[in-house]
Amino acid sequence: MAVTESEADSTHRGTPAVHEGILRRQSARESAARTYARALPIVPVRARGLTIEGADGRRYLDCLSGAGTLALGHNHPVVLEAIRKVLDSGAPLSVLDLATPVKDAFTTELFRTLPAGFADRARVQFCGPAGTDAVEAALKLVRAATGRDGILAFTGAYHGMTAGALAASGGAPDLRVGRLPYPQDYRCPFGVGGPRGAELGARWTESVLDDPKSGVARPAGMILEPVQGEGGVIPAPDDWLRRMRRVTADRSIPLIADEVQTGVGRTGAFWAVDHSGITPDVMVLSKAIGGSLPLAVVVYREELDVWPPGAHAGTFRGNQLAMAAGTATLIHVRENGLAERAATLGARMLDQLRQLQHAFACVGDVRGRGLMIGVELVNPAAGPVPEARGPESDGWDSAAAPHPADPELAIAVQRECLDRGLIVELGGRHNSVVRLLPPLTISDEQASAVLDRLADAVTAASRDRQRTG
Repeated sequence: MAVTESEADSTHRGTPAVHEGILRRQSARESAARTYARALPIVPVRARGLTIEGADGRRYLDCLSGAGTLALGHNHPVVLEAIRKVLDSGAPLSVLDLATPVKDAFTTELFRTLPAGFADRARVQFCGPAGTDAVEAALKLVRAATGRDGILAFTGAYHGMTAGALAASGGAPDLRVGRLPYPQDYRCPFGVGGPRGAELGARWTESVLDDPKSGVARPAGMILEPVQGEGGVIPAPDDWLRRMRRVTADRSIPLIADEVQTGVGRTGAFWAVDHSGITPDVMVLSKAIGGSLPLAVVVYREELDVWPPGAHAGTFRGNQLAMAAGTATLIHVRENGLAERAATLGARMLDQLRQLQHAFACVGDVRGRGLMIGVELVNPAAGPVPEARGPESDGWDSAAAPHPADPELAIAVQRECLDRGLIVELGGRHNSVVRLLPPLTISDEQASAVLDRLADAVTAASRDRQRTG
């Protein structure tokens, strides 16, 4: 399909003709596997900070942020300056795994941010540019180091789209990785929630590992997300994370923390494991560490560094522009206290969203940590989920019993948000959780605008639901 003369003439003006033409050609040319483009039919042409301008001239507040990649928002000046500096220097842009000043600066700043006591005995492996490749590397690493094969992961997990990463994720089609219960309050697998639910999950984990007839051999490693993102924005309790650290350490099982989405200040600490004070054996990092450009690494204890040269590699692991942008981002987040800012503003946004929860029965739960926020939409007319109601003696609040997830309502809310100039993502077990991942640079005024637009969208979608039955 050729671009028509009228479309070409209007490209710089931002018109509906350009917008519709590009979307039409995308639909005709691109794979059926495309995702975000289906729910978000926009054509970004300019962006700065929280704001995107589309080819049709409309402006949007972007709370998707490249699925959490844009810690500083779109085209932050410090990121652009770092990229231009490399371009103007004449430095090579891709160098495989050769040493360069740009890589040295990135590694130095990255190690400066790592949990206390980790960096001084750590090694880093630069991987292919996506987080899923770094997950694959982490799984290879612990298997090589322990001589064991099995992996333990958690229900609801998401670790990427390549074969090994998918096998450790919640939607795996077959059982190559053992599954353990991930603690959550709203839909607790044991029907009790809170500390009691987390305790039962921890005991189950210990039983699986210690029972010689559990059917689970001692694994090569355990992989977990400190906050499950695609699983529905579910923060792990700090006490439970510390328990998992003790469980794995006592049994010589390397603990892998997947910080692909939670890292670089997103949850209100530089790394999400910092909330609990644990030091994992392996950290998988991507998204924001590249400052909006593709970059992924695995950082791990030097005792695990037993794999041979070439055990994991990737042609694009030497992306100099991404390393420069990542260094600038890491420094800016650290020097400007953006993690602390995310903690404060995120807590305020959660408080305001819980008012929305009180106002609308269709808002089943509001949860998150820092600027990683989820709003789960439910169908209150269907009544509470019977099997999720624990005994009153366990301290279960029957009024808080979860209702069935409502993915259709979530889609309607996402659509109403877009109509109001707000970009949000959906996630969770049934794709019924509206997710907010704004840049850490979001202002108080912008945060208020985001919440106002979301509240309007929920109002409109729930009103339409009531009208149509």
